[in-house]
Amino acid sequence: MPKDLGVLIHPIISEKSVRLQEGNKYVFRVDKRATKNQIKDAVEDAFGVTVVKVSTVNMKSKRKRLGRYEGRTASWKKAIVSLKAGEKIKGLDIT
Repeated sequence: MPKDLGVLIHPIISEKSVRLQEGNKYVFRVDKRATKNQIKDAVEDAFGVTVVKVSTVNMKSKRKRLGRYEGRTASWKKAIVSLKAGEKIKGLDIT
């Protein structure tokens, strides 16, 4: 993946992701082509924290309809990033 493309798209703020923050885990939507090492480097560079583990999930597209028109949402990739104990990402920390 080229270096100039952003790996991190945006953080995911939901009930589950806020609950995960108590365990020092943060959830991000990332580029579908990004590897775990690229995600780790991007989080460490962007927020100045130490990443211990990166888990990724490929989210499938879903069927949606609007009246008689039917389509699909886009598939995307989610990354759950575990930080070193005691570290937090300022601005994303809800707790």
